Amino acid sequence: MIFRPIARALGPLREHEQLLMISISTVLVMAGQGVISPVLPLFAKNLGVGAAMIGLTLSFFALARLILNVPLGILSDKYGRRLLLISGPLVTAVGMYGSGFAGDIVQLLAWRFIAGAGSAMYMTGVQIYLTDISTPATRARFIGTNQGALLLGVAIGPAIGGIVAELWGLRAPFILVGTMAIVATVYAYLRLPETRHLAPPPPSPAEVLPGEQRPRRTWVVFVTSKDFLAVAFVTLAIFFTRTASRQTVIPLMASDDLGFSEGELGLLFTAVAAINTLLIAPSAIVADRWGRKAAIIPSGIAVALSLIVVAVAPNITIFVVGNLALGVATAMAGPAPAAYAADISPPHLRGLGMGLYRSSGDIGFMVGPPLLGAVADGSSYAVALGVNAALIGVASLVFLGARETLEREPVRETPSEPTTEPPVEALAGPAGDTRTREG
Repeated sequence: MIFRPIARALGPLREHEQLLMISISTVLVMAGQGVISPVLPLFAKNLGVGAAMIGLTLSFFALARLILNVPLGILSDKYGRRLLLISGPLVTAVGMYGSGFAGDIVQLLAWRFIAGAGSAMYMTGVQIYLTDISTPATRARFIGTNQGALLLGVAIGPAIGGIVAELWGLRAPFILVGTMAIVATVYAYLRLPETRHLAPPPPSPAEVLPGEQRPRRTWVVFVTSKDFLAVAFVTLAIFFTRTASRQTVIPLMASDDLGFSEGELGLLFTAVAAINTLLIAPSAIVADRWGRKAAIIPSGIAVALSLIVVAVAPNITIFVVGNLALGVATAMAGPAPAAYAADISPPHLRGLGMGLYRSSGDIGFMVGPPLLGAVADGSSYAVALGVNAALIGVASLVFLGARETLEREPVRETPSEPTTEPPVEALAGPAGDTRTREG
């Protein structure tokens, strides 16, 4: 009985070949990212640099994603999704091989930037691809299934990386990741069909009535709409919380104020990660059945309250309870923000829309840790967490003003009337049949 929601959420994975194929590709790519996570700081330290320069190895990776998300989205609208899905892992492989042979920190930062570019290419392509093959009624579950594949890859990678580093040295995991990326490139080339043809074409001038917005201005209307600004703010706050509070301030607070050891911190973070993984399926069902706002707004408010509990925790027990509650609260939103961004993106500009959406998260990724760290240095860890709680609380309240994009009607997999969203069944055949359907 307890596994029924998870089984229902995984149903599309069994029924739709393209979702299964993209999920396999994601496991391959993200397992590679997980492999180097435990060895990257040690490898950078061996190059003779301090903590600040080690931190830059993460920042350069994120900087590449921030710079390239939007241009890559536009590129996918013009040339297709396969371009990103195939070339992304290939560029990642180049960056990883280069990182493994880096002789100093400058070389390592340059290769990390290239690896980040490959990550931006693949992840932008994946989100657009999932938007193409889903309908509004299944979108959160499709995106949630891929998020589960992502978490699976990240979870199995570190253990592999640690063993490989112990057996063959700190450079070996980078070589392994580069090889895995090559495998993902070949797999994407052979198994992932093009889906750009599923997005409706832009309206022709003849279809635009006097007084209506011209097609060339569609992207301006989208970027400045209150719906996009609201989901961008929420996404920025989510990534801010993930990197600034969960990965920076909370570990420091646990170590400095409560005396946590590295092993105890690892157990706590593992428990939070397990909660996030288990709740992906239920959160996707909520977003597809009751709407995106039903998942996003309660999640944001619960995150804010959990951060406050952690901030004022008088002892270890309350601190642990607050962190577990934070894991539940962050998981409640699940794939809903990405599904919402896909819902409101102009159908013929999906690449641009998802690129802009990803960039909002990467801004939070970039500015969160140094900003909240500065607040903690100037006051206390509790005040820093309070600032984060206020940010995500305000973002949730702002999202109250956004429109709901999911119609509260019985789900129909095959609409009886034409819609702007192509049915998922359009891709149900083998990858090799794509040309016939395009023709």
